[in-house]
Amino acid sequence: MINLRYSLIIEATDDPNFFGFYSPELEGFSGVGRSIEDCIAKSRVAMEEHVTLLEEAGLPVPATNLNPTVIVQNSERIIPAA
Repeated sequence: MINLRYSLIIEATDDPNFFGFYSPELEGFSGVGRSIEDCIAKSRVAMEEHVTLLEEAGLPVPATNLNPTVIVQNSERIIPAA
């Protein structure tokens, strides 16, 4: 069981030792990890901390997702305009 409160997107990069992650449901939430497993582990703790900060700031907190998903994908490359 993944045991996350919100869905998570993990993005692989050109560097095999670096992954970025964020939750499309939790505005402003993102982080980095050294593996997919590291991203999931870090996101568990970080999501709780992020929600606490939102509550302390009086900002809206999205409802917990009862069926969160984890998606692993390649990061989007931003190609500068010519």
